[in-house]
Amino acid sequence: MTPLAARLAALAAAGDTITYGHLAKELGLRMADLTAQLEALMEADAREGKPFRAALLCQRLSPDHLPAPGFFQKAAELGRPTDDPAAFTARERQRLSSPE
Repeated sequence: MTPLAARLAALAAAGDTITYGHLAKELGLRMADLTAQLEALMEADAREGKPFRAALLCQRLSPDHLPAPGFFQKAAELGRPTDDPAAFTARERQRLSSPE
């Protein structure tokens, strides 16, 4: 398991979120590298029919603690409709925090 996947698993288990900046700093990544790794995880999650682990991230100034617009764009590209970003994010986060 990669450090990113491990950190996201811990966040999911705790029912918590983290900002992109804090996660990048924790993992010692540049933002572009973090974004690339998150997109790769989203592609893997989509292939496996799993919830998007990247839903655990939020924008620093988002009053609703939502992920960045790129998250929703990527989700739509991967075939998951995001017409209601807040509801979509809540569903993904719920699926991540509930054991299957």
